[in-house]
Amino acid sequence: MTFDDYQKKSKTTAIYPNQGQNLVYTVLGLVGESGEVAEKVKKIIRDSGGEITDEKREEIKKELGDVLWYLAQTATELDLSLDDIARTNIEKLLSRKERGVLSGSGDNR
Repeated sequence: MTFDDYQKKSKTTAIYPNQGQNLVYTVLGLVGESGEVAEKVKKIIRDSGGEITDEKREEIKKELGDVLWYLAQTATELDLSLDDIARTNIEKLLSRKERGVLSGSGDNR
């Protein structure tokens, strides 16, 4: 499955107000689900000394799926392709690697 395949299939499960004109909804969902991933990792550190069991890994996997869903809907709201986003990102990162500027800060390095 490509990212674009996922984006198209996931859109068929999207039920939220003003689809196609509701970037705020999808971004809030993306942030919320990302927070749920962080919360699960925090609790692993707190309650399990950082040991990730198979059960916890599966829980995080499900939350990461929710992050992916909201990312796909956010891209759709912006009329962007997930395949294009992924390609552009890896090209940027490989360019930084080649130029020796992976570390550091700033978008335009």
